Amino acid sequence: MELLAGSAEITDLDTFLGDLDSIGQRFGCVVQAFDARYVAGPDHLSRAVELANRARERGETIAREQSVEVLLYAAGRRQINRAFGIGVSEGEQAVVIVVDGEDESGVIEALSEHVEPTGWKPGDRADEGRITEFYAITDAERAASDASLEELVCERVALLVVER
Repeated sequence: MELLAGSAEITDLDTFLGDLDSIGQRFGCVVQAFDARYVAGPDHLSRAVELANRARERGETIAREQSVEVLLYAAGRRQINRAFGIGVSEGEQAVVIVVDGEDESGVIEALSEHVEPTGWKPGDRADEGRITEFYAITDAERAASDASLEELVCERVALLVVER
């Protein structure tokens, strides 16, 4: 799995997502884009990919498309329309793209026309308020634990398996 963090100007969401899908298919990879404000860190997305791949291997996927399965796990949600809340939208924004599959470096290179690398890493643009609200992480939960925000989000991601 590879992560590409950068800036994207998305003028038409359907076209952007279609381009990502086409690039992924060309290189034998799953490609999914996230609003960087909702990415708690690299482990957040790595765990989501790991669990989505495990679900596919076991024939227990929720979604038909593996890229959507990754989104569901990253969001910790079974409902696709609710999971879209952490996806990209139209406009200029910080994004993190997950690439998982055969020729990840080929996908990263092909994405250069869609995403401008900025030098920051996944998690650097995380918005703590948005994340705690989206994942329903309370102040009391944070106070009672030494876990980082990313670790708490990873727990939410893993809970999707249990909630089946």
